[in-house]
Amino acid sequence: MTSQQNEYRMTAVIEASSVEIRDTGRPTFFGHPRGLAYIVFAEGWERFSFHGMQALLILYMTGYLLNPGIIENVSGFAQFRVLLESVFGPLSTQALASQIFGLYIGLVYFSPMIGGSLGDRLFGRTRSVIAGSVLMAFGHFLMAIEAAFLYALLLLVLGSGLMKGNLAAQVGALYSKNDPQRDTAFSLYCLAINAGAFLAPLVCGTLGELYGWHYGFGAAGIGMLLATAIYIVGREHLPADEIIKQAADRPTLQPGEGKVVLSLAGIIAITSLYWAAQSQVWNVYPLWLRDRVDRALGADLTIPVTWFQAIDTAAVLLIGPALIWLWQRQARRGTEPSDLSKIAIGCTSFAVGCLLLSASELVAGNGQVGLGLPMIFHALGAIGYLYVWPITFALVSKAAPAAVNAMMLGACYLAIFIGGVFSGWLGRFYETLPPAKFWLLHAGVAAVGLVAMLLLRKPLTRRLEPAT
Repeated sequence: MTSQQNEYRMTAVIEASSVEIRDTGRPTFFGHPRGLAYIVFAEGWERFSFHGMQALLILYMTGYLLNPGIIENVSGFAQFRVLLESVFGPLSTQALASQIFGLYIGLVYFSPMIGGSLGDRLFGRTRSVIAGSVLMAFGHFLMAIEAAFLYALLLLVLGSGLMKGNLAAQVGALYSKNDPQRDTAFSLYCLAINAGAFLAPLVCGTLGELYGWHYGFGAAGIGMLLATAIYIVGREHLPADEIIKQAADRPTLQPGEGKVVLSLAGIIAITSLYWAAQSQVWNVYPLWLRDRVDRALGADLTIPVTWFQAIDTAAVLLIGPALIWLWQRQARRGTEPSDLSKIAIGCTSFAVGCLLLSASELVAGNGQVGLGLPMIFHALGAIGYLYVWPITFALVSKAAPAAVNAMMLGACYLAIFIGGVFSGWLGRFYETLPPAKFWLLHAGVAAVGLVAMLLLRKPLTRRLEPAT
């Protein structure tokens, strides 16, 4: 993980909190306050839950739930479909599944902004986390009841917002502002995120895809109940909650800072194009893997579709250290790209990955695509992610004025919200376009982000230089 990635991971939520920061106990967890263990454990299961749903949801909808004879039993779905089609136009079964998935992903990343605010200003963080974990557990168990599908998704969105919006802030609240252990604490926190993201497709995905959808959803629900119980047991070791009151001396924007805010908003908007293409890895890409890729390993083993989500996370973990080394070497030589240039490189890498998928279809013709090409795609996708997402957070955390720093950091998630919804709309073209053209379309979306960044890089840099 690079220093800039650490700056995002460790500064984003820290600067968003204006409550008193305190140490709550003697170090007992890898030299850290005991409360960190309970927070890390809860976050790991929250990500296990999210990535388990992410691996299964599109396959579950297209392969089972939305089929005739079943979808009619889902409570409120007819009205929900009318609402969606009034906004997005007529939707086939696959297009409907993609749009629902896009909305789900978008709302999961939008809700922490609301959940964090509720934790800070109304309920307190600890109670918000407990409420969120219970909501998520019930949401997973409701997934076993087809009629409750929409209510299950709603509970998962609300629960994730309450948990993710407050857990990271609790990590920062365990330490004084200049405590050197803060960096290691957030590294452990991020390790839990990656562990959950890696294990969920292997556990929930395997159970759901091979043995029954409800087993996969149920595994995530059991995990959330376990996380809730352990988090409650460790409650006395967590940082004390203090409800933030409106302060009369709250900082305000200074002359010239409005231009900085507008520039950062423009950067966030550009990254939403990257996310529109990247979110398809969770949406239509599993359907493409299912239909078009030869996943056989020998005569007796076929790789489950959901395992590719774990491969995606593993690629980030494996390539990350190599990029750390590269950026450190470039920094020593004075050739490290600027933050805006890195974002452009990330868009380029993902666009090339989509071009590879398109080319693989042309090479395969009427046959199936070989297993090696998706592996290369995941490597390019990991490079794109590492160049775009952590760098965006690092840049915003450095440049955003103090008066709106927390708000701008939260606004970074709007890029995923917009990209997720847009990716759901793009998913409809999987049925109407040949796969080669479908992936070429997504290469074009990422390339638009690249071109926009290249065109605006110099004026944006001029506006941001005083702030950074």
